[in-house]
Amino acid sequence: MSRSSGEDRSSGASQRDGSSQAGSPQTRQERAHVRARALAPAKINLGLFVGPVRESDGRHELASVMQSISLADELTLEPAPTGATGEEIICPGVPDDPAENLAAAALQTFRDATGWDAGPLRLSIDKRIPVAAGLGGGSADAAAALRLAQYASGLGSDELLLELGARLGADVPAQIAPGRWLATGAGERLHELMAPSHPFGVLVLPVAAELSTADVYARAEEIGAQCTAQELADAARRLERALQLGAGAPDERELLHNDLQAAAIALCPQIEPALTQALDCGADAAFLSGSGPTVVGLFLRANGPGRAQRAVAGLSGREPAPICATPVDAAYALAGSMSDSA
Repeated sequence: MSRSSGEDRSSGASQRDGSSQAGSPQTRQERAHVRARALAPAKINLGLFVGPVRESDGRHELASVMQSISLADELTLEPAPTGATGEEIICPGVPDDPAENLAAAALQTFRDATGWDAGPLRLSIDKRIPVAAGLGGGSADAAAALRLAQYASGLGSDELLLELGARLGADVPAQIAPGRWLATGAGERLHELMAPSHPFGVLVLPVAAELSTADVYARAEEIGAQCTAQELADAARRLERALQLGAGAPDERELLHNDLQAAAIALCPQIEPALTQALDCGADAAFLSGSGPTVVGLFLRANGPGRAQRAVAGLSGREPAPICATPVDAAYALAGSMSDSA
């Protein structure tokens, strides 16, 4: 998907058969028989401000910049083996029922919306993003599944994918076309921001715990860690202004604030030492990603990626292992065919 910088996108429009990747019926038939692959990048939140609950759907309003990074799951879509009666979702290492995976819901939602009647499919997910970690791994997989379905079927516009993503979850729309997005509403109103003008390093410090997003939001409400509607609008404007020229992060470090961080620490005290660890390794800023418990350190000054790599090397032996990443854009995650021998 190609989107011009500064473009506003909402999930409100749909088009059942228009697509930048649609192609002819013959092309669609050929694609349905090839193995297709896409990466599903994790996201980090460069600032996360949480506002009131919407009466319409019970979701919290928010203002956040979602930045995709090179830590990514890998998804493969192919016809299911002969005799299969339904979709097969293969996701080793994830304890939940694969059929309950958000990526499975994405495939079904795409079929329902487009009328795609291809036979049973097998979706394989090579998980590299920690589960329930605040990095949007499940949402990334769902977004990648939609891209793969669009590629394999030749159906569905970019606008439709955004609409379907919004139905699946607040983090999904911004991951339909990975990159850097200012997300407002409950995450479905998107404004594309200029990509970072210089690469920076990202240190990802997983924590040996899982946090329920619902539990973190509930605790945040208990302690009053949320913005008014006006404060939320102000935060969105300040984030956009701070990053409109491609800065790696806002100069005003308070804009990297995460309204969920205090609540997450209350539920998972192991987060605090990870924050200290990131700063001790030389990170220019450290904060909770999403609803946690993963901690992110940004290396923004000269040779940021190299400094992040050295930080990872200096933490050799840490469990869970630290991860080094860099920002990525939509080209990193495009769906494409792969040979049967790949």
